[in-house]
Amino acid sequence: MKRIVGVKEAISLIKDGSTVMIGGFLGCGAPDVLVDELVAQNIKNLTLIVNDTSFPDKDKGKLVVNKQVKKVITTHIGTNPESGKQMNAGELDVELVPMGTFVERIRAKGAGLGGVLTPTGVGTLVEENKQTMEIDGKKFIFEKPLGAEFALIYGTKVDRFGNVAFYGTTRNFNTTMATAADTVIIQADEIVDCLDPCEIVIPGLFIDYIVERG
Repeated sequence: MKRIVGVKEAISLIKDGSTVMIGGFLGCGAPDVLVDELVAQNIKNLTLIVNDTSFPDKDKGKLVVNKQVKKVITTHIGTNPESGKQMNAGELDVELVPMGTFVERIRAKGAGLGGVLTPTGVGTLVEENKQTMEIDGKKFIFEKPLGAEFALIYGTKVDRFGNVAFYGTTRNFNTTMATAADTVIIQADEIVDCLDPCEIVIPGLFIDYIVERG
């Protein structure tokens, strides 16, 4: 059985200066209750690994607006004007990563690989200060694995063993991030006794704490 805990207890594990992955594509499949508690506890100097910085009044975007983030590794920030404003003012370090490369770096961490080779970004700013390799006459950039101390993810249904099922596209980055963090906290819309094996997308062995949305 996995530990089912309250949101305050779960988020209190995260300290100032932590590196945190947060699932979701904009608001879809984002663990909003967990993020709201991060805001409430005012945990600062965070490095966020996120697909996006959402919107100013939604999930991950609230952390940026509240100036709790020192660095964000992400694929885009365009939907949250505050992210660009803080970046241009030198208040927020933004590392932009092509989306495919972003998810493959996380996947590499979860699989215990040394990194990935990708042609995406060759000849652009993405290539600067990185190792490159030529294979069969084609140039590739070597990208290092990307992991975190904590992953905050979402699940539609989670059973007491930590197995996770999703509705539609809410799975997005949650599935990969679950494999690439030291501690994984999942926000569940519903906790059930035992999922049908055919429903399971994330095996429970990756999950450390379960928080019911309530």
